[in-house]
Amino acid sequence: PAPATETAAPEARVPDVLPVVELADREGKKRKLSDWAGQPVVVNFWATWCGPCRREIPLLNKVHAERAKQKVEIIGIAVDFRDDVLAYAGKTPISYPLLIGEEDGLAAVQAFGMQPNFPFTVFADSKQRLVALKVGELHQEEIDLILDRVLAVDAGTLDLPTAREQITEGLKEIATKRATEAPKSPKLAAN
Repeated sequence: PAPATETAAPEARVPDVLPVVELADREGKKRKLSDWAGQPVVVNFWATWCGPCRREIPLLNKVHAERAKQKVEIIGIAVDFRDDVLAYAGKTPISYPLLIGEEDGLAAVQAFGMQPNFPFTVFADSKQRLVALKVGELHQEEIDLILDRVLAVDAGTLDLPTAREQITEGLKEIATKRATEAPKSPKLAAN
């Protein structure tokens, strides 16, 4: 007989376009990511227990207000217990659409080819093509770099592969700059 072969689980893959994801909003109404087709979107995955996620919210509120004229929409996807998210959102202003999912939130994470390591943020153009995916806490200069490229793709002044390349290189430069500017730990005084 032929030797038994193991079949490996399919490898998770980040999709080229926003996957079909449907989750309840704050009021319990089901919303799909495709509801925002025709405008650039920033989809931020987070949880109430995640410190970096909580730190991002004021920045996302600010970017939501600043980029409104450019029709950029930020969508928060809380992968957490609904009651916890609603309680947190009751105390912490979140100015952008908020979708909430427990098991279906984990399914949304998997639909993006990701593991539930929060936060992570997906940037898509108005045709719902994924332009960038950033794992970890977002900072102003990173959002500006990525959104400027997303808007250039939308305007037709930059092609998608070049935008992705510029984002990758730009994020590397930002990380290097941040690492070199990080405060150095003081040396222990010798006795």
